[in-house]
Amino acid sequence: MFGELQHELELHAPASEAWDLFGTLRIGQLVAEELPQLFQSVELTEGDGGVGTVLKLTFAPGVGGPSGYKEKFTKIDNENRIKETEVVEGGYLELGFSLFRVRFEVIEKGEESSIIKSTIEYELNDDNASNASLVSIQSLVTIAELAKSYLNKNKPSTQ
Repeated sequence: MFGELQHELELHAPASEAWDLFGTLRIGQLVAEELPQLFQSVELTEGDGGVGTVLKLTFAPGVGGPSGYKEKFTKIDNENRIKETEVVEGGYLELGFSLFRVRFEVIEKGEESSIIKSTIEYELNDDNASNASLVSIQSLVTIAELAKSYLNKNKPSTQ
């Protein structure tokens, strides 16, 4: 069984600024600092932010789904502003998923605006098909909204 969830949010920031946040480790650092209700911790366990980097995500108690997992950066396309991660240990893999991928795309809309498109793709074996109900885009929506707020607050002065 294959599934996909998507969300788009317009940002009032140039795509280059949004990519500086999403295309690096900065988004994980921001999430760890600003979303304790969602993430107990976001730890860098391997790498420097490039392809092959591994993060250990531990969700706050009470957040639905798995308690945590390790994800690996599998694609960072600076030209097209696409970053993909896949769960490589724990979490959804322990619930019968053979693939759990998160993709962030920063799409240029205009000189001072962009869209962050968040996608979850997953594959689940048929024996565990009922676990598809555990997949939610809500944490990515929250991260996109946090990024929007952060980018709006930290706009360079145009004076």
